Amino acid sequence: MTRRPLSPHLSIYRFMYTMSLSILHRITGLALSCGLILLVAWLVAASRGAESYEHFRQWAQGSLQLQLLLALWLLALLFHLANGIRHLLWDADIGFERPQARRSAKLVVAFVAVAGTALLWFVFFGGRS
Repeated sequence: MTRRPLSPHLSIYRFMYTMSLSILHRITGLALSCGLILLVAWLVAASRGAESYEHFRQWAQGSLQLQLLLALWLLALLFHLANGIRHLLWDADIGFERPQARRSAKLVVAFVAVAGTALLWFVFFGGRS
């Protein structure tokens, strides 16, 4: 049996910010897929009428764990969106140089941290006195 060459493994490469953003992009994609289950449950409740929707709404608002999951899902959505736009720009050969890639990585994280936190704060606490 002949030995075929292997692809480089993570142990060969030095861990860099681009690797962490790539891994986070994949994880947030999975999180968004899992979050679609809740979206479908919401749509089914809405399609079954006002009573079913009200029951779902009361359940969702009464669960602190569910609200935390929704907050994390929203952050995953914002990160995945911002990082996806970054990758689309790379596909167009924009921002692929190392300094530009580092700057865009910082912008993605800043967008999620600042805009995501502000959005979550408004959604969960903005309507209350």
